[in-house]
Amino acid sequence: MANPRKRGKDPLTVSAPDERARAVREMFAAIAPRYDRLNHLLSLNVDRFWRRRAVDRLGWLERPHGLFLDVCSGTYDLGIELVRRSGFCGRVLALDFAQAMLHHGRPKIAGLPILPLCADALRIPIPAGRCDGVMAAFGIRNLVDLDDGLAELGRVLNPGARLVLLDFAMPGRQPLKWLYRQYFTRLLPVIGRLLSKHSHAYTYLPESVLAFSEPARLAARLSSAGFHDVGWEPLSGGIACLWWGVRAPVDGLT
Repeated sequence: MANPRKRGKDPLTVSAPDERARAVREMFAAIAPRYDRLNHLLSLNVDRFWRRRAVDRLGWLERPHGLFLDVCSGTYDLGIELVRRSGFCGRVLALDFAQAMLHHGRPKIAGLPILPLCADALRIPIPAGRCDGVMAAFGIRNLVDLDDGLAELGRVLNPGARLVLLDFAMPGRQPLKWLYRQYFTRLLPVIGRLLSKHSHAYTYLPESVLAFSEPARLAARLSSAGFHDVGWEPLSGGIACLWWGVRAPVDGLT
């Protein structure tokens, strides 16, 4: 995160967990009407490919009739990618703590087995071991407490079921690393601000990614949270990354 002294009173730089959660929720509520268009535009539509890879990693074919949880679901794109797979006969529970995001995405899920749920990913209102897979795209870094969040995702998973996370990262090799950093920290905030009409949402994005940009660290935290068979895969030269892990086959996560 940027130093609050340099960013004035930007609410996204505050350290109090409750206040930061409120600020993030309000930010996503404000950009919800333009969220889909901006995602596809700013990623040059590559985000669609990334979501396909995430669903490929979920292992849903082993449990095609199951219940799958899409955390930080936004406007349902990841859940839609899953339910449209040939052979999928289950349901997706789409959880997000920004009601506006769920609301603006509702027309996209008409007739699909996707159930919206407005709730906090740190306090998921689902019994332990109920989900046959959990996934999250571009939202896990927004959690106020990442380790508590990972433990909560593990709690709701069936033993042996898989967690898949998709998020932005930072390329590790030059010159792509330098070029992408220039785009991500200089050009993207300007374009995002102009198109979203929001003063700091697309400044927060690169700041949060830079604080979350080392894939090996998140993989280590997944292992510490009790997941096994943990792995990660850079996508598009490291611009994004997939992480996955399997819920321990014994009741080690509560």
